[in-house]
Parts: sequence; C-alpha cells; structure tokens
Amino acid sequence: MGEFVRLEVADGVGTIRLDRPKMNALDSQVQREIRDAAQEATERDDVRAVVIYGGERVFAAGADIKEMADLSYTDMVAQSRVLQGCFSAVARIPKPVVAAITGYALGGGCELALCADVRIAADDATLGQPEILLGIIPGAGGTQRLTRLVGPSKAKDLIFTGRFVKAEEALAIGLVDKLVPAADVYAEAVRWASQFSNAAAYALRAAKEAIDTGLEVDLATGLEIERQQFAALFATEDRTIGMRSFMESGPGKAQFLGR
Repeated sequence: MGEFVRLEVADGVGTIRLDRPKMNALDSQVQREIRDAAQEATERDDVRAVVIYGGERVFAAGADIKEMADLSYTDMVAQSRVLQGCFSAVARIPKPVVAAITGYALGGGCELALCADVRIAADDATLGQPEILLGIIPGAGGTQRLTRLVGPSKAKDLIFTGRFVKAEEALAIGLVDKLVPAADVYAEAVRWASQFSNAAAYALRAAKEAIDTGLEVDLATGLEIERQQFAALFATEDRTIGMRSFMESGPGKAQFLGR
C-alpha cells in the first residue's frame, strides 16, 4: 500500500484509490504507486474487476506542475518513460476496469481515465487535455488513447485548444460512457465492476486482449488474434462449466471458477 494510492478489495472488486489532497496531483511518487497498485490488481486472484477512483471531490487534476517545471529535456527523457509505463500498467490490467470520475479529470487525470475500459462520470464532471496551455502536449497516452476513443478530429480539437469538456459533451463524443449524480459515481462504478465477480476470468482476459491488441493491427491479423484466443479457452475449466450449464439449465446460470 502506497502513501497516496492504495488497492482496496471487497467482493471481487478492487478499487485503486487515489488520495493525495487536495487535487490528486500526479507527481512521480503517485505515478509509481499507481503502477504498483495496478500490478497488485493484476496478480491477485481475488480481484476480478477494478475501479479507479479519486474520491468524492476530484478524480485527478493532472500532473504536479511544480515538480515538472524545473526538469530539463534529459530529465524528461527518462521520466516520460516512467510516466507512460505507470499508466500502461493500468491499461494492461487483464480484467475489466472502470474509471469513476468526479470533479476534474484533467491532463494526466484524463489520461488515467483513458486507461480504463469504461468511464462513469458525475454529471458535473470536467475533463480535458490542457497541456498545450503549458507549452507541451499530453505525455501519458493522451494523443494516442484519446484519438482511438473519440476519433482524430475531435481529439485534435481538444488537444489543440486545451479546452475543458463538460460532462454532457464528454458523453456525447464518447469520452465517457455514462453520467450519474456525483454522489452515485462510485457506487455505480462498483455495481458495473461487480457483475464480473463470478464471471469466466480467462474469457474476460482473452476478450480484452483480443480487442485491445486488435485495435493496433490490420483486420486479418486481428482475426488471427481472436482465433487463437478463442481456441485457447477450450483448455479452461470455465469453458467446460459454461457449456455444460448451458445445455442443462440454459444461459446465464453457470457458476464459474475463474480457471
């Protein structure tokens, strides 16, 4: 458990909780603690899905500018690899991941939310990639993950202008997937994650890997990735359980073991 980031586990759902008052600024220590929490969530069998949450007031307002202001080019050559690696550790969690967004998710905070599979936001949340206003660009995946999520034209608009995006627009352009009252954000994210507590873990892993990897390759290669993942699942106990349950009791009644 880190000083500012911890993994809390209950009923199959792991919550990666950011708690660095007052705006969850993502300095190098927080970045490393996010990486460690993501690795722990990846490795723990009792974690079947993950919620990323910054608390009731704010998700994460971005990088720690005071820490970054005096860094040189050579400093950032090294630090930028660490930064991307920490966020990529979240994106590579082989389980369903949902970001529960309250308040602000700006800069690195928005990039962290982009690492999730699904984003549930408060109806008064604000998102954006305002790095251009500091004379830089997003460096933790924003130019890549945002573009893949909302398309190049809209991503360029948001990144070129650095403007803030209100919740309704974020929903309209696909930057978030659902809006709820701020007080309900975490509960709704846990509800979404909880549906996987007794799901076929290796099938979920295979589906996520096939989708995410397939986005980076041509269709023929993507189909081959899918074929291999599909065939491999016939070696799992859950496949046997699922098919037997379907034949005996119909769909949706299987009691999976996660292996």
